[in-house]
Amino acid sequence: MEPVTDTTDALPPAEGLLTIGAFAARARLSPKALRLYDRLGLLRPAHVDDTTGYRYYRAAQVERARLVFLLRGLDMPLARIAEVVERQETDGQAAADLVTAYWADVEERLAGQRTLAHYLRGRLSGRSSELYATFGVHTVDVPEQWVITETRHTLVEELPVWIPASLGRLEAAAKECGGTTGAPFVVYHSEVSQESDGPVESCVPVADPEAARTWAAQHARAWNTTARLEPAHRLAYTRITKAQVANPQIHAAYEAVEAWLTTQNLPYTAPCREIYFTDWDKSGPEDEVCDVAFPF
Repeated sequence: MEPVTDTTDALPPAEGLLTIGAFAARARLSPKALRLYDRLGLLRPAHVDDTTGYRYYRAAQVERARLVFLLRGLDMPLARIAEVVERQETDGQAAADLVTAYWADVEERLAGQRTLAHYLRGRLSGRSSELYATFGVHTVDVPEQWVITETRHTLVEELPVWIPASLGRLEAAAKECGGTTGAPFVVYHSEVSQESDGPVESCVPVADPEAARTWAAQHARAWNTTARLEPAHRLAYTRITKAQVANPQIHAAYEAVEAWLTTQNLPYTAPCREIYFTDWDKSGPEDEVCDVAFPF
């Protein structure tokens, strides 16, 4: 059993080592925190007395103790904290890059949650019309175009993985089909939710119809691919940021366009879609990346 008195400095420490009390004072942490870090495997004592169970630390461990404390202040998962402190001992820049990557993920998540909170406040307070007014709705004429496509039945939680993967495959394949001629887009042929699985169709416009048909036939079994002519149409759309793309806040954009079509007495004539017109990976949470659109 772990002794509760190992904070004492009454017993002489092992040569060259600090008792937990002395080390805690240097690290400006509590002995309780140090015991927790030991239990979590983030900061092991340099020595534990076999008889008393008292912990002893090296003065050189102070920096690691303070780093663990600071990283916990970011709500960083323990596994990532361990990775950062281990990397810091050999490559400080690499450790800093890990913190940068983690915080970018946090900011993206917070931006999405901020957008969702705004959407929920408007919806719950009955001010949906005011919320929709924040989305500017525009129209554009789109000429007919040949597209290569990949179709899948998928639930909503799988979309963030499947959409970029499928569009990546199609954009790579477009090089064999005369190159791309427009922005990639995703068509929702039926409801996608936690209970309904679409299907969903990823599409990339290409220049060479014959090459597109050949490519689609070769990969139909593996990826359910097709090549087809997308007819000319007019779109009503609203442009949204990367943070707004996340589910369920993206529904506010869809509802805003639907509300606009209703007020204009314009029925939509084909499935709704998302058009991704810029580099997703290089975009920040507040950058515009996607058009939510309805053909009418």
